[in-house]
Amino acid sequence: MRTDAVPAVGFVLMWSSGFIGATLGTQHAGSNTLLMWRFLAATALIGLWWSLTRRRRFTAREIGVHAGVGLLSQGGYLYGVVMSAELGVPAGIAALVAALQPIVAATLSGPLLGEHTSRPQWIGLAVGLAGVALVVGGDLNGDSGAPTLAYALPFGAMLSLVAATFVERKAATELPLGDSLMIQCAGSAVLFTGLAMATGEAAPPTSGSFWLAVAWVVVLSTFGGYGFYWLNVRRGSVTRVSSLLYLTPPTTMLLALVMFGEQVAPLGLLGLAVCLGAVLLVLRTPTGNSAAAVSEASVPEAECRTAG
Repeated sequence: MRTDAVPAVGFVLMWSSGFIGATLGTQHAGSNTLLMWRFLAATALIGLWWSLTRRRRFTAREIGVHAGVGLLSQGGYLYGVVMSAELGVPAGIAALVAALQPIVAATLSGPLLGEHTSRPQWIGLAVGLAGVALVVGGDLNGDSGAPTLAYALPFGAMLSLVAATFVERKAATELPLGDSLMIQCAGSAVLFTGLAMATGEAAPPTSGSFWLAVAWVVVLSTFGGYGFYWLNVRRGSVTRVSSLLYLTPPTTMLLALVMFGEQVAPLGLLGLAVCLGAVLLVLRTPTGNSAAAVSEASVPEAECRTAG
């Protein structure tokens, strides 16, 4: 199994763009509104591509598997992150909880997928978590005023993404990546449309800036972020792919500097270096994985690109 450089870098950049897009979009509308129109637009665009290219019809199993994967990885993950922010959980704490994902994934990948995580990789995962703590350290002090139960939301979001990752790998469907992403987006569109209508937030604002934000999160964060994530999952071990998430908080920090002029603290730069070193340690360490070789062989050549 391998984690190629281009999909890996693409994932880190595109996944990090989601936090920037959320900031841009929620300046003009509530999070439910943004999520609803994000996935309606994504489903419409990828559905148009599916129709024009005359893709084959899906089996009931494929629809069930990938709708479930989408509800976990998009619905559960994004809703948990967004709602925790709305309830006042500091972004740094949410990011630190999300950074537990590689360790949880590595712990479960052995019994569930037969993957082996070596000692150097465990060291890299621990160092990466410390690096994320350095990046978000400024948000870890003081009382945020958020309800105690609100802190369970980032944990739920993290576990939802872990569950989606294992479901996708265990299912081992031969559905090309673009087709599976369409099913996932359609399921999320139904979920977030229902939530927005239930809360009276379905109507979008007329601001052009809102629609630019929607375009941002559709193209970069949905097609790019999720497309590259699933491409990496299909091509590499879960531990290696999950370790890339350590690079998203420092990358988001740098993007926020460029986009919003947010200052970068010296500890943040140190954390970036620590995260990078940790990920390189995980990626460069050979991984014994008999189950992975079978999984890689089953990935069709048509899946070499993301849907975006």
